[in-house]
Parts: sequence; structure tokens; C-alpha cells
Amino acid sequence: QVQFVESGGGLVQPGGSLRLSCTASNVNFDIYDMGWYRQCPGNQREAVAWIRRSGSDTYFPSATDRFTISRDNANNAIVLQMASLKPEDTAVYYCNKYPPGTWDKYWGQGTPVTVST
Repeated sequence: QVQFVESGGGLVQPGGSLRLSCTASNVNFDIYDMGWYRQCPGNQREAVAWIRRSGSDTYFPSATDRFTISRDNANNAIVLQMASLKPEDTAVYYCNKYPPGTWDKYWGQGTPVTVST
């Protein structure tokens, strides 16, 4: 079945940067639009950004002008470059197809990001 492995999270100070990576397996990766999602403490999971098969991207308000999503189809990977991080960006970050649809059952473990002094 489809598997996602996210990595790159950690503790960072406000204003700092992180680069998250996600690798997908058992999937024809390059035919799908892919997205990054996050679940902040006490909240539901929400979309952060998504990238089409063509490589064009869309950002949700929480990510606009601070985050950049990219994809590497040869390696079945997507990346989220995050800058100017804020405490409210603290969350577990996940990747999945965008929108997840029936792939809602394929969520990985996610990678935790903590923005704090």
C-alpha cells in the first residue's frame, strides 16, 4: 500500500527555518497532486500547501510568503521549505495526495515541528 515517510522536523527558534521532506512509496507519484498538511495542538489537520503534477503550487494563508513547496518526481519526494517560522507553526507536519480523498487511510507518522525560544 501507499506509504509516506516525513522527516526534517525539530525545534527551531521564532524566525528560523526548516526543510521538511516526504518520500512516498508504492505509488506512481508523478501522476498525483501532492500536499503538505499540519495538525497543530488541539486542532484538526489542515492543508498548508499543495503542488500539481505540473509543478505549479498553491499556498494556504498560513503558509503564504513564508513556505515553499517543491517536488522531485524522480525520487518520489516533496519538500516544504519553511522560513520566518512562528510559534503558531508548531505542529506535526504530514504529506499526502491533495486532496487526500480515499488516501485518507495512508497518513504517515508525520514530522513534528516546534517553534519556541
